[in-house]
Amino acid sequence: MAEPRHLALPSFARRPSVREEVANVLRGAIVSGEMRPGELYSAAGLAERFGISATPVREAMLDLGQQGLVEVVRNKGYRVTVLSEADLDQITQIRQLLEPTATAEAVPHVTDEELVALRGLAAAIVDAAAEGDLVSYINADREFHLRLLTAAGNPRLVRIVADLRAQTRLYGLSALVASGRLVDSAQEHVEMCDLIAAGDAKKLKKLMTTHLGHTRREWAGRPPE
Repeated sequence: MAEPRHLALPSFARRPSVREEVANVLRGAIVSGEMRPGELYSAAGLAERFGISATPVREAMLDLGQQGLVEVVRNKGYRVTVLSEADLDQITQIRQLLEPTATAEAVPHVTDEELVALRGLAAAIVDAAAEGDLVSYINADREFHLRLLTAAGNPRLVRIVADLRAQTRLYGLSALVASGRLVDSAQEHVEMCDLIAAGDAKKLKKLMTTHLGHTRREWAGRPPE
């Protein structure tokens, strides 16, 4: 079955852990709006785009289905799950309750080695924003935040946030790329690293609260209130 439109997705030929990598890319495509609710996607069509067999794509879709991101349409393929504005508001509200506090608590536990890794991810986020590569942007952003939260020492919270982030929809990112403003938002990750290095948990919590506020405003394509 032919795909509804071209998707800016990379090839995974001759790479290890294909199932996980495909799931990560498809998750990023769903969150960023590259893959839209209501459109059907076939494992065979996506596999052809990736340059791999259909099996790891089907397995990745099973993983995404367990997270509530896609639903199986029998004998047709997979459809991205539809979320209402109320759903997205509730997801953001829960994230606002969890992430700023947990991030602040993580500050004293971030090692020098971890900070180097976080700075590398922050740079990757900025680069992806500058290049307009939304899937890479989403995936680097996800890894940055989950890695930072992991330092707080609460794996249950990390799993909850990972699920919430996967269900977030950021359809306004393309407009931000076109206007050049996504790079400004991406730079907030660099600022977070600087605050971690300075040991300033209070300012980091405030910045994280502001950062998450973008999720339901400009990143989501919602007009200013």
